[in-house]
Amino acid sequence: MDKSAVREYVEQAQSVIEASPQMDEANTKAAVLRDFLDLLGWEIPTNTQLEYSVKAFGKTYKVDYALVLEGVPVAFVEAKGVDTSLTENHREQLRAYLKNEDVNLGILTNGEEYEFFRRRVIDSKVEVNTLGETNLEELPERVTILRAFTKDAIQNDEWKKILDRINELKNARDTLENEKDDLAEDIVELLTENVSEVISSHAESQSKELIDRLVENIEDEIEVDSNGPSPPPVDGYIVNILEDGATIQSFSDSQQREVMAEVVDYLVAEHGLISEIEPLPYIPGRKKVIINDQRSYPDEEREMRAPKELTNGYYLETHDNKKGKKREIRRLAKRCGLEVDFDGGW
Repeated sequence: MDKSAVREYVEQAQSVIEASPQMDEANTKAAVLRDFLDLLGWEIPTNTQLEYSVKAFGKTYKVDYALVLEGVPVAFVEAKGVDTSLTENHREQLRAYLKNEDVNLGILTNGEEYEFFRRRVIDSKVEVNTLGETNLEELPERVTILRAFTKDAIQNDEWKKILDRINELKNARDTLENEKDDLAEDIVELLTENVSEVISSHAESQSKELIDRLVENIEDEIEVDSNGPSPPPVDGYIVNILEDGATIQSFSDSQQREVMAEVVDYLVAEHGLISEIEPLPYIPGRKKVIINDQRSYPDEEREMRAPKELTNGYYLETHDNKKGKKREIRRLAKRCGLEVDFDGGW
């Protein structure tokens, strides 16, 4: 599997969903999800059983797809219709199936949203954890995790190596983020002791930037295909602002957060973004503040993790992965009646 094959699936699925945005479960399975199984190398009925009986909550249920090797289910796919949003009840249902049937992998999807699960036994305790979630449009950026669910990867026992590496990368990222200040101090101390005190001011200013770059690189590897051919070198991350299909401004930088800040500052200064998103703080989701007139959250008990100061004293939260940055840039440009195009390292 490569990114081009995933893109082809996405384009086909998008055209089907756009034509029938209220598809029920039966039609979603037939028109969209059968192709998704094909993408992963699973075929009905050769190695995929429909309506497979499972035990959960003291009753017998039917999981939509059981992916089977040598007569034994190795993964479950629970499907909903495009017309149905995924809920916590759906997640708990799939978790129960995986636990009770001793199946290690699971996918929950409605054709537009995709969530991936892994069952593990740790110190005799059975846990089912979420590996990640994404939407149809961003699926090509999750080739690595998709590969773990392919027939070849499961058959060859490669899926464990793939998922264990993703887990190790996530743990490394979390450590870098949570211990950023201490690690930065250690870097400064190491350099001044082994080189010279004269570089201490330079080391202090750049040590945290080094950690930020490491975090971004780790997130890139988690998101994209780390086992395929390396992408061609790029000059940086490029964002083009479009109005009526024509480019009116372009921004580029070697760092994602820097180009994001430049784009949003432009929208604030030149296109009245703040008036489009007031009142502040701007929280497009449920919890995370993206733009505010101060660094702190409304409760003033915590601050933005990676704020960038904008025109007129506003602050932008730039702590996010590549997918999240693209989503927010696109969303904020749309508030101003503009479109964006991404190039370079995006």
